Amino acid sequence: SFPTRRSSDLSLMRNHKEMRYLVTPAAVLWSVGVVVADQTRGAAKPRQAIGLDAAPGPRMAARTKPLLVVMVVGETARAANWGLSGYSRQTTPELAQLPVINFAQVTSCGTNTEVSVPCMFAPVGRRDYDEGAIRGSQSLLHVAARAGVAVHWRDNQSGCKGVCEGLPQDEVSALKAAAALCGDGRCLDEGLLIGLPDRLAALAATAPGRPGTQLLVLHMLGNHGPSYFKRYPPAFERFTPACRKDDLRLCSREEITNAYDNALLYTDHVLAQLITQLQAASAQVDTAMLYASDHGESLGENNLYLHGLPYAIAPDVQKRVPMVMWASPGLAQGPGALDTACLKKRAALPAAHDHLFHTVLGLLDVRTQIYEPAFDLSQGCRAP
Repeated sequence: SFPTRRSSDLSLMRNHKEMRYLVTPAAVLWSVGVVVADQTRGAAKPRQAIGLDAAPGPRMAARTKPLLVVMVVGETARAANWGLSGYSRQTTPELAQLPVINFAQVTSCGTNTEVSVPCMFAPVGRRDYDEGAIRGSQSLLHVAARAGVAVHWRDNQSGCKGVCEGLPQDEVSALKAAAALCGDGRCLDEGLLIGLPDRLAALAATAPGRPGTQLLVLHMLGNHGPSYFKRYPPAFERFTPACRKDDLRLCSREEITNAYDNALLYTDHVLAQLITQLQAASAQVDTAMLYASDHGESLGENNLYLHGLPYAIAPDVQKRVPMVMWASPGLAQGPGALDTACLKKRAALPAAHDHLFHTVLGLLDVRTQIYEPAFDLSQGCRAP
């Protein structure tokens, strides 16, 4: 059964998903069903349009400065090891020095990327989960674009899982400027920030009276396992000894945790660099960042490693994820001004991936009937 599998077994299955269907004869039937379902999902079908009534709200229409909202999709970061959320190690030292709002009780929609990413961009997530409806419909990004927001997806992982279908997108590995950050078929997450100052400068140069609104999504490689040691440069190997093997069987739990925590240190650095670049343009562009990991990870608790267990039986460490918000000073002024003290109080309460769709629409001021104010984390924290 799942709870008794060794780390080596789960490492193998993480890298070779087909192996999980070869464990028992009964799994053959499950395998056939999954293959058929995947093929059906993968068939070329038009996605159902949502938010057809999406339009700029009064705050967007009245803006005197451009707005850039950056949504960062983390990978395999678990709340249990997040320094800002009370972990015994400080794995977020740079973010701790910035005026960020940390949400310490966040539940993911799934325990793997295939489930969580589409769900993070859907209007209804885990609270009324319907995989067919989520995969068969357009996403938050299409709704925002429909309201005139310039949307762009930049990927450093395994693609957008359909949520950016038909919209502008690129990959870090294809950026010439990222060559020094890439190796072994993967790139370090600092590549996600390439060209950001130029983007901000171009947005600042928007014609007077016509300030632009943009939504940039950055999909991190983050803590993608089992090779945690490949997710950060040597300067971030601060917790030692760190597991430097692709096969977790060859490392102790301490070494695995050290490598995992080092990767979190690097995610902290990338997010802090992102905020620093946004801050530098705050006189010309209003900006906000919202980071949320897609799912968590098991690091040996109850002999479980990695992630992907069925949601109903998955341990909390696979479902509890970090989430952080930051907003530039300009968003705390004028109509609809954000009250950061209010947001910090809201951050002390439970939250979930279900809040992301509506919170981003709220930050952008996109009006549509599918927007649910009760699931906008900033609702109640804005001036009239």
